[in-house]
Amino acid sequence: MYRWNGLDDVPSDWGQCVATIGVFDGVHRGHQRIIARAAEIASERGLPVVVVTFEPHPDEVVRPGSHPPLLTTVRRLGELFAGRGVDALLVLPFDLEFSRLSPDEFVRVVLSERLHAAAVVVGENFRFGHKAVGDVALLGKLGEKYDFTAEGVPLQAANGVTISSSFIRERLAAGDVRGAALALGRPHRVEGVVVRGHQRGRALGFPTANLESPPHMAIPADGVYAGWLLTLGLDGAETDRWPAAISVGTNPTFGGEDRSVEAYALDRDDLDLYGVHAAIEFTDRLRGTVRFDSVEALIEQMRTDVEQVRVLMIR
Repeated sequence: MYRWNGLDDVPSDWGQCVATIGVFDGVHRGHQRIIARAAEIASERGLPVVVVTFEPHPDEVVRPGSHPPLLTTVRRLGELFAGRGVDALLVLPFDLEFSRLSPDEFVRVVLSERLHAAAVVVGENFRFGHKAVGDVALLGKLGEKYDFTAEGVPLQAANGVTISSSFIRERLAAGDVRGAALALGRPHRVEGVVVRGHQRGRALGFPTANLESPPHMAIPADGVYAGWLLTLGLDGAETDRWPAAISVGTNPTFGGEDRSVEAYALDRDDLDLYGVHAAIEFTDRLRGTVRFDSVEALIEQMRTDVEQVRVLMIR
């Protein structure tokens, strides 16, 4: 899959394509429906699929300080798209100047002149252009002007709730990683570099990988979880995976203040992962964070947590 950072990266001889546009944070089941429809049209017409997205998140530019917790990094977006028939990912730098483009200017510059879109597929709630004045109906009218078809895909719902990135963030903030996974179509993942923490886990008999994630990543509510610890190659590909007991929080038993995300790979005390790019995937919440009266009580609870993870993850 091609990745283009900005319009100048699009090859000058790029032909027609089917384009889909959005932030696509999480590439959740609703996004997957949009991409599947774009791929279906592309297959019928013998054209490639191009996803157009933005960095940073438009909210941070339009309303500074309002950056939402991110469900996926841009690099992870590329991985998730590549597995769904997408041929190219165009990441547009989003700044104030870009935010002021009118709907007509956006369509002309991005979709017509650079991508030569023959069809554009978006969610039915898609908005674009300065102050988000453009909608699917206007996109259709501009399609007549610039010679492409436009289609708005109905939003996806689960259990009577519309699937959205905001809904998934709410589930994670509540610690409901199962609900988030249902909407995503896979477990929520937090990526980062393994760094040295206070090394209390090793002293307690449960050495953990302490993950330093990029800014704005969506972290589940404080608590203890079951899931997976993964190591990743330079290209982001998974290199290894272990069932893991995961802790999110400040370690209140030790009077901690800094929030951390760390994972103990079951039965592995031989892993040296410092400096390694890794990921943690959350599958089940075991309990909330508790301040224990003694280290011995904490160790006993950690043993119980690990056994519960073993039951959940090793079948």
